[in-house]
Amino acid sequence: MPDNPKVSLLTELGEIGLELFPRQAPLTVANFLRYVDEARYQGASFYRAVRADNQPHSPVKIEVIQGGLGMGPHPAKLPPIPLETTAQTGLRHIDGTISMARLGPDSAHSEFFICIGDQPELDFAGRRNPDGLGFAAFGRVVWGLEVVRQIQAQPTGGDTPPVQGQWLLKPVRILAVRRV
Repeated sequence: MPDNPKVSLLTELGEIGLELFPRQAPLTVANFLRYVDEARYQGASFYRAVRADNQPHSPVKIEVIQGGLGMGPHPAKLPPIPLETTAQTGLRHIDGTISMARLGPDSAHSEFFICIGDQPELDFAGRRNPDGLGFAAFGRVVWGLEVVRQIQAQPTGGDTPPVQGQWLLKPVRILAVRRV
């Protein structure tokens, strides 16, 4: 079997290396690599940091950083992909997992997040998403977890729904995304 693909996310705060799992999550990995290979993450950033201190109204607390092209429309976004749940893939949201952000089932485009610590409530049957389907884990951080933690520690605020208080006051730009 070929080696799992690796991707470098070079940010303003340092480099994050990812290993992707195409055998477990083929649709999700193919979608992410299409964004990488077609330079669709040009101008992307990490713009959201979820910590225990900035989700006071959520009954289920998580810790992640979220990045991509932004929550709204963007000309580089591709059509949404089907959700590959953790029940299907066998992957779990553990420390350093990269996963696709979504609002509803089969709605993930370009936005992704990285887990800080184990986040079982993001798995299938977890309570973070009301539909219980969880999110599509598809890889893990293999270097640069300290950069992930540094991004999460950046100041947050703002009152823009649906994630009030979790927007980074100064988004961390992603300078380059490439296969390694």
